[in-house]
Amino acid sequence: MSLEKNYRPEQHEPRLVEAWSSPEITGAEPEGVLKEGRRPYTILMPPPNVTDRLHLGHALNNTLQDVLVRAHRMMGDETLWMPGTDHAGISTQTKVEKQLIETQGKRRTDYERTEFIAIVQSWKDEYEATITDQLRRMGCSADWRRQRFTMDPICASAVREGFFRLFCDDLIYRGKRLVNWDPKFETAISDLEVENIEVDGHMWHFKYPLA
Repeated sequence: MSLEKNYRPEQHEPRLVEAWSSPEITGAEPEGVLKEGRRPYTILMPPPNVTDRLHLGHALNNTLQDVLVRAHRMMGDETLWMPGTDHAGISTQTKVEKQLIETQGKRRTDYERTEFIAIVQSWKDEYEATITDQLRRMGCSADWRRQRFTMDPICASAVREGFFRLFCDDLIYRGKRLVNWDPKFETAISDLEVENIEVDGHMWHFKYPLA
């Protein structure tokens, strides 16, 4: 038997990926816990943002999760590794707007709302497919039958239900407050996306009578 000088992954790895993705290996069912008494073990994959392709950090993160779920399967636990992707809100919007400016010289406001949403949806579909392909080619043994997107109706419904319950229990409230407005992109952004810069200024004092 002669071995090729160079290893060609495309000739061997697709069949391994297909085997590892089999529901008989990666699937988890409630009956395994309820009827057969197996211990449940679940990891929710931190959903990668659909802003771009995966990087080495994702490879490390998902490798660690894969080690854990494979170990628990071998120990006989009913093991679920739930995959998914995150819409990433303003980050994805910014990526799309940047691409539109660079390729077409247009801004978000040059499109009707439905047109812009369709463009963002197309971006999401492309990068979600790329991310899923990357994860599967890395051998991530998640239950791909259960893959979710954070804006899937069932996920959105669960989020609304969660906030509703918290509101009814007086654990959160809705009120008016100052928001961070980006004058360039003409949108609100979260506190996490604000870069604070210290600048020299002047403190003004006003003297006035109290009565």
